[in-house]
Amino acid sequence: MAKEFTSGAVICQSGQPFQFLHMIVKGTVRAVYSDGEFFLDKGDIIGLCALQHDSYVFTYIAVDDVTLASFPYKTGKLSDLLSKKPDFTPLVVKSGLKQMRDVMEAYELTKYDCDSLYRYLTDSYKEYCTFCERYSISPRLLPELENLSPLVLEEDIPAWLTDYYENMAAILTPALSASKVPTCHFVNGLLMKTSLDISSIMSVCHIMYDYKADLARVLMNENRLDLFDLYTSLLSRIGHGQEDSTAVIAAAGRMMLHLESTGSIDRTLYETRVREYKEFLAALEENGTGAAEGKPEQTQNADAIAGSLNAILDYARCEPETADAFRKQITEYKQQIDKNATDDANRKLRLSLTKTFYQVYVSAFKESLKDSGIPTVVKMFFLFGYVDEELAGRENASYLYSIAERFPSSPENHVYTVYEWMKAIYEGRKEPSRNEFDADYTAYIHELKTTGKITAQKEKEMADDKSAKVLFELENMFPLVNKITFGRLTTFCPVFSEHNVLKDLEKSLVTAEKANAALHEIRALDFGAYYRETFYSNPEIGIAKETVNVEILPDIILMPNIGIRGVMWQEIEGKRRTTPARVMTSVFQMEDLMSTIARLTGEYRWEMCKRVQGARWNDLSEPSLTSEYFDYIQFYKKNHDLTPEAKDKIKSAMQKAKNNYKEMFVRDYVTWVLYEGAGSPRMNKVARNILFTYCPFSKAVREKLKANPLYKEILERYDIKNSQKLHHMDNLYQKLNKGSAGIPDEIATQRHFLES
Repeated sequence: MAKEFTSGAVICQSGQPFQFLHMIVKGTVRAVYSDGEFFLDKGDIIGLCALQHDSYVFTYIAVDDVTLASFPYKTGKLSDLLSKKPDFTPLVVKSGLKQMRDVMEAYELTKYDCDSLYRYLTDSYKEYCTFCERYSISPRLLPELENLSPLVLEEDIPAWLTDYYENMAAILTPALSASKVPTCHFVNGLLMKTSLDISSIMSVCHIMYDYKADLARVLMNENRLDLFDLYTSLLSRIGHGQEDSTAVIAAAGRMMLHLESTGSIDRTLYETRVREYKEFLAALEENGTGAAEGKPEQTQNADAIAGSLNAILDYARCEPETADAFRKQITEYKQQIDKNATDDANRKLRLSLTKTFYQVYVSAFKESLKDSGIPTVVKMFFLFGYVDEELAGRENASYLYSIAERFPSSPENHVYTVYEWMKAIYEGRKEPSRNEFDADYTAYIHELKTTGKITAQKEKEMADDKSAKVLFELENMFPLVNKITFGRLTTFCPVFSEHNVLKDLEKSLVTAEKANAALHEIRALDFGAYYRETFYSNPEIGIAKETVNVEILPDIILMPNIGIRGVMWQEIEGKRRTTPARVMTSVFQMEDLMSTIARLTGEYRWEMCKRVQGARWNDLSEPSLTSEYFDYIQFYKKNHDLTPEAKDKIKSAMQKAKNNYKEMFVRDYVTWVLYEGAGSPRMNKVARNILFTYCPFSKAVREKLKANPLYKEILERYDIKNSQKLHHMDNLYQKLNKGSAGIPDEIATQRHFLES
C-alpha cells in the first residue's frame, strides 16, 4: 500500500498508535525527538525504533515529497512479516543498524555537550569571581548554579554497546551485499534487541536533555538570576575605562555564542536580553565610564541612615556583651570580599552572626512593644533584616528607608510583615505556628510539663502568656523559615547585604497588592484551590446535612530577607479545618512571584488532602488527590496509557525531585496552572486526568479548552458530574423557596461554587 506525503507533512506522530512499518520508496524523512533529529532516506524503514512498543517513539516529518510503502504490523510480530516478505529482510537489517548508529551518535554528542557546558559554566563563574576579587566586589551567588553538579547517569548504557553494534554491522553488511540473508528468526531477535537498546539510549538521552536544560537556565532565564546578568552587572560596576573591562566584554561575547547554540533558551528572551545588553554597551562606550558613575547615588536619607547599627543596638537594649559581639561580627562580615565563601572561618562567622542577630531581634521586639514611635531604622531592621548602611549599600539603604514607614502590607487582607505577624500573636489575634517538629504551642508546653521541665501550674500560666507565645514564634518558626525562604542554605546570613541583591529591589518587593494579585490569578484558574468541604445542617428548615464548600484564604507572611523561595508552613491552625493556612515568602522575592504562589498553592493542595485523608492518604481504595497521584508515580512503568517518552520524563523528574512524591506533584501542579491553564498542554494524559479531577479549572478556562481535543473526554466527564450536583441544588432551592426562611447564605454560596 503506497502513501504520498508532501514536504513538511507529519507522517507519524510520537505517541501515535504503532500499526504500520513504512518503507521509504522516494524522498527523505526527518526522525524528530526532544532535542535532536536524524534523517532517513530511500530504503529506510520508519517504525523500527518502536518494535516493542504500542506507539511511535519519534515524530517523522517529510523533508521533501515522500512516497512510502506501508506494511501492517502487530507488536512483537516482526518475524511473521519477514517470513511473508523475505525480500524485505536486507532493508530492515540495514535500516535498523543505521538508525542504531544515528541514535548512538546523538547519545555521544549529547553527553559531550552536557559535560562541556557544565565545565564552561563553572569556569565562567570562577572567572567572574576572579574579576570581583580584583575590584573588591563581593561575588553574587546563582541559585541555579549552586544546585548543579556534574552529570551522573545512574542507569547509563553499557560501554560495550557501541562496539557490539559496530561489529554487528561489519559482519552483516558484506553478507547482505552478497545476498546471504540471515534467517527471519535471527533478524527478528536482532531488531527486537535493537529496538530495546534504542529505547534505553533515548531514556538516558531524555535525562541528559533535562540536565542540559537546567544548565541552560544558569546561562539565561526569565528571572535574570543567571550568569549573563552577573557579567553585564559586573561591567556596569567596573566601568568601561578599567583594565579588565575588555576581558569582561569578551567573556559576555563568548557567552552569547553559547546562548545562540543552546536550543533550550527561549529565543524571544534571548533576543530581548542581547538587545538590552548591546544598548547598554553602546551607552557605556559613549560615556566612557561605568553606569554607576553616571547615576547619582541617593543621598536624601544619608543622615538618617548614618550609624544604623549603633542606633539599632541602642534601641534593642540587649546585654553589652551581645551588642559588642554583634558589632564585631558585622565589621568582620563587611570585610569579607567573598561573603559566600564556604571555608570553615567564613562558615563559623555566618553561624555566630546569625545566632547573635536573632538575640538582638528578640530584644528589639520586646522594646518595641512598649513604643508607639519606633525609629525608621529599627523598622528597617524588623522588616528587612537591615543593620548597616555600608553592608546594605547606601542606595539600597536609602530605598529601604523610603518604604519602611509605610510598608504596603495588609493584615486585614491576610498579608503580614513578619513584625505585624509577631504583633498579632502578642495581641492574641493569632496563635503561634507549629515548630520544626510539627508541635504547636499547646503541645510544646505540655511536653515541657511531661518531661518535668515545668510544673502543671506553670503550664496553665504559659497557656495564656502572650509574651511566651510570641517568644515561641520568634525562637522557632522565625529563624527556620527565614533560612528556608532565603533558599541558599549553606550561605545563609540573616542581615541585609548588597551581594544578595540579585534584582532591582523595587521590582522584587512583595507588597500586599502583588501577593493578592498573584493569588487571585491562581484562584481564577484553580477556582477550588482554597475551598474546603464542610457540612451544613439546619433541621428547622429541613436541611439535615448538606456538603458545602467554604473558601478560606491563606495568611501570607513576608520574611525579612532577599530570597528565592516560599514555604507552605502549615495548612491549618491546630485541628480546626476552617482556619487559614500559613505561607511564607521573602519580602524581596528574587524568583517570579506568580510561580512562587503557584508552588505554594500546590504544596497546600497536597498537605490539605493528606490532612483530610489521614493515615489513608495513599490508599487507592479511597480515591483522593494524594492516593491517585501516589499510585500514578509508583506504578508509572507499568501504565499502558503512558508513552515511552512520557515514562522517560517521569523517571527524569523523579531523579530531580529525589523520589519525593510531594515535590513531583508540586512541579506538575505549577505546570498545570501556569501552562495547561493558559492552553499550552505539557502534561501526559494520566497526570492531566488526575489534576483535572481534583484541581479543575474555572468555568471560563474550561470554555476556552473545549476546542482542544485533549480535554474533550475529561471536560465531558466533569460537566456530567457537576450537572448532577447542580440538579440536586436546584431541587433544594425549590424546596426552600416553598418555605418562609429563604435561602441560607451557605447554600447560596455552594450554588455559586458549583456554577464556577
